[in-house]
Amino acid sequence: MNINTLSINKQCWDEVAHRFYGRNPLPEYGPFAPREDDLNLLGDVTNLKVLEIGCGSGHSLKYMEQEHAAELWGLDLSSKQLEAARELLSDSAIPVQLFESPMEEDPGLPADYFDMVYSIFALGWTTNLDQTIKNVHRYLKKGGSFIFSWEHPLYSRVKNENNTLTFNKSYHEEGPYKHEGWSHTAIMQQLKVSTYINTLVNNGFKVERVVEEVVTTELDVEKHSNRWYSYEKVQFLPTTLIIKSTKLSD
Repeated sequence: MNINTLSINKQCWDEVAHRFYGRNPLPEYGPFAPREDDLNLLGDVTNLKVLEIGCGSGHSLKYMEQEHAAELWGLDLSSKQLEAARELLSDSAIPVQLFESPMEEDPGLPADYFDMVYSIFALGWTTNLDQTIKNVHRYLKKGGSFIFSWEHPLYSRVKNENNTLTFNKSYHEEGPYKHEGWSHTAIMQQLKVSTYINTLVNNGFKVERVVEEVVTTELDVEKHSNRWYSYEKVQFLPTTLIIKSTKLSD
């Protein structure tokens, strides 16, 4: 775990939390990506105990409440994000437990407890994917689901300059990088699709589904105009990677 990177990212998220309030929560999985309404990856969450990794402002947990989950648990690196989540969920009729913690660390969550762990556009902030997946495996019951979405590994490797797409970095290169789409310093991880899949498999998960499709509704085109995620690039590249997996054993 890289303590310096975690400190930089925590400071960044505390500063920009207001900009990302309620951005792309469930039933969305990410920009220009299919929604849960179409994918049905979660299934029926009625009476399930759910945990969100990187819960942000709490809007995806709110969605889970509306879908009749039994318990809402979440963790996030940013104290500002958690302040927003606590306020949003303050009137919840079901139990809510929120923890300020890096996803690489276990803040004392129960083992073999959750029916579902999920992460919406947050997993790529980890400084140690293997440890994070080990934590998720520990939290889940046998047969429980882990579903996550994140920026597709190809997307940041390609630039759009004068309507020409060019690679600015090899797909094979992995490791930390400064995200160019942000005015604040933020360090993300370059990982290949195979790295995500193999890390899941190596830690006792069965991969059920991988989604790379792009959906370009008029609303999405307008919302992401002149942003990092652009309509022009998504004609050739997916913005979002979504993977559903199941815990095989303890």
